[in-house]
Amino acid sequence: MKRDIGRKNKEDMNMKIIKYSAIAVAILTLIVFGALIYSKKLNDTIKEGTLTGEQLSSILNNANSSSENTESASSEIGKSVNEVSNEIKENQNINKTTNNLNTSNSTTKNTESKSNNVLTTNSVNSNNTTNQTNSKPEENTEKTNVKLSFEKPVEGDIVRDFAVDNLIYSNTLQEWTTHTGVDIKADKTTIVKAAESGIVKTIKNDPRYGLTVIVEHENGFQTVYSNLLTSEFVVEGEKVEKGQSLGTVGNTAAFEIADDAHLHFEILKDSVQVDPNIYLK
Repeated sequence: MKRDIGRKNKEDMNMKIIKYSAIAVAILTLIVFGALIYSKKLNDTIKEGTLTGEQLSSILNNANSSSENTESASSEIGKSVNEVSNEIKENQNINKTTNNLNTSNSTTKNTESKSNNVLTTNSVNSNNTTNQTNSKPEENTEKTNVKLSFEKPVEGDIVRDFAVDNLIYSNTLQEWTTHTGVDIKADKTTIVKAAESGIVKTIKNDPRYGLTVIVEHENGFQTVYSNLLTSEFVVEGEKVEKGQSLGTVGNTAAFEIADDAHLHFEILKDSVQVDPNIYLK
């Protein structure tokens, strides 16, 4: 009894499987058939669209060719109308340019003649100026070449000499150093005199050489009088003669404070210190 029931159940299951399989096959068949029909319709639609596009392009080409023909025809008509007016305008412009050229040529000729006259006048004036300038060389030479003769500003021995190319020992600084002038031994309050005539350029208190008077001379010379006690005899800008009193000897030079009383004296030529022994008499 149980065996019969099991067989019946198996047969029912097999029937159900067969039914479901048949239904699935039918559905797939319908889907494939529908896809074929849709693809055919799509191809027909594309062909129709292509034909329509070709027709449109041919229509457009025909329209462009007709418009070109129309433009060429209108341009030919326009040329015939405008050529006459253009020729008239060109002739008028040619006449104007010819007149302008004639006017400019006459103007340039007048300008050239004026410039030649100006050049001639300037050359004459320059020749006169050079002649006048050349007529005064001797006077200028006499003014610049004034003979100078420097004298000792104080009487005394030179205790420290000029030393630029070599070194000398400084008792104050306790080292070897250069010396841009000469030290002339003299007692305090000794009168210091101008070595040559000139103009007092500067009176100052130098941080190295104390109270200092600088006199400017001809030919680019200057004389420097340092280590002074006073400079009460002159003022800046005053013209002094050779031998005129400038001040008195002191001991105000910080760089030479350890030395005895003396005058520190320098001579400069074109702002450069030179050896005073060469010029002193």
